[in-house]
Amino acid sequence: MKNLLKKISRNSIAVASLLLALNVQAFEQDKVLTLPYYNSANFTPQWLTPNSPELKDFHKISDFKWLNQQGEYVTSSDFDNKVYVASFFFTTCPGICPKMRSQLSQVQEVFADNDNVAIISHSIQPGNDTVEVLQEYAEMHGVKSGKWHLITGERDDIYAAARNDYFANEDLGEFVSNNDFLHTENLVLVDSHRHIRGIYNGLNKVSVNHLLSDIKVLDEERKKALN
Repeated sequence: MKNLLKKISRNSIAVASLLLALNVQAFEQDKVLTLPYYNSANFTPQWLTPNSPELKDFHKISDFKWLNQQGEYVTSSDFDNKVYVASFFFTTCPGICPKMRSQLSQVQEVFADNDNVAIISHSIQPGNDTVEVLQEYAEMHGVKSGKWHLITGERDDIYAAARNDYFANEDLGEFVSNNDFLHTENLVLVDSHRHIRGIYNGLNKVSVNHLLSDIKVLDEERKKALN
């Protein structure tokens, strides 16, 4: 009898351990398939479900209206139900911009056939980066209209969006001039509800590979929300 009880006890422990391992594995898998939300410049991840009540008043990108390289206005409503990557650049930048452009070209290529994934690159020198300059830059570097928007507009509006909406950090990046903020190398991932869901180093290949994977996660999340 004692041996039987010991055997049952050992089996029970083994089953409990297996169930615990499976639960941990399931939790980790769910976490991998869910991206955090961000609501401040310190980018502390907030793990919320997509339909959480907390998201009602959670930080999101403000309504916007920008002019792109085609001379067309693009607004926040144009990105309803779309996932997009936001960046900041200027056409004459000799330093980090070419490297970031190369990484964003991968995003454009990987999601070329997905109309629900887009890129917005805001010029931080809109006085120089006119529509004509942006269009020439786009043609020179294979930027596809409709997929990748090179944005110009009022300088103060772009800077306000950079700091207040996307949390562009003045402690990062490349110095432009005494009147300009430090040019960040960060790429910001925004979901179909304009919530920030990821931040990535646009100069780091591994980080950009994570970005590509996370875009797919958000696109699947977007699809599920429609069903």
